Amino acid sequence: MAAPEGRPKLLRRPERRRALISAAARAFARTGFTATSLDDVAAEAGVTRVLIYRHFDSKADLYRAVLDDLSHRLLEETGGPGRLGPNSIAGLLNVAQENPDGFRLYFRHAALEPEFRRHSDWLRIAMRETAEPYMPLEIAEDATRRWAAQLIPALVIEAIIAWLDAGSPRPDRASDIISGMVAGVTQAITGKPPAAPPTSAPGAS
Repeated sequence: MAAPEGRPKLLRRPERRRALISAAARAFARTGFTATSLDDVAAEAGVTRVLIYRHFDSKADLYRAVLDDLSHRLLEETGGPGRLGPNSIAGLLNVAQENPDGFRLYFRHAALEPEFRRHSDWLRIAMRETAEPYMPLEIAEDATRRWAAQLIPALVIEAIIAWLDAGSPRPDRASDIISGMVAGVTQAITGKPPAAPPTSAPGAS
């Protein structure tokens, strides 16, 4: 039986929570945490503020739920700290493709918000720590190695966001293309092709 016009469709509690998180990701991704009100989220979800408060204590609680949801998916797809491997770029692309609004929110807005940036910082740090050992031995200067290792996560994340913004072209080749960009970073610094990371990296997905 269809819900009366003007009333939200009746869903089980877990389904409603999932629907609210998805709607919140879309609303927050447009303008970030501060500029987005619960009324904006309610309008996006087609519900009332009262219904949102049945599932979340506050706007911040809802925002954290959106970020936590992305964190769990990123852990599943990349293996997480200490377990990133050569196929983790494909995992990041999988998450971005299934939840583009959440991905943009996670890395574009939350990364700039002091209260919430820890959610995206763990992955950037993990990517940097994974990249640094693979920097060619020719990069003898520590500062240059750190620069390259910090540039790689930024490059990967921005490349994926640009890919989403462009309409996700060539999904079958996107991972290889971004991996080629990463290889180009070290090649640009050293003038030599980078050493490939081991294909048997633990936790590679």
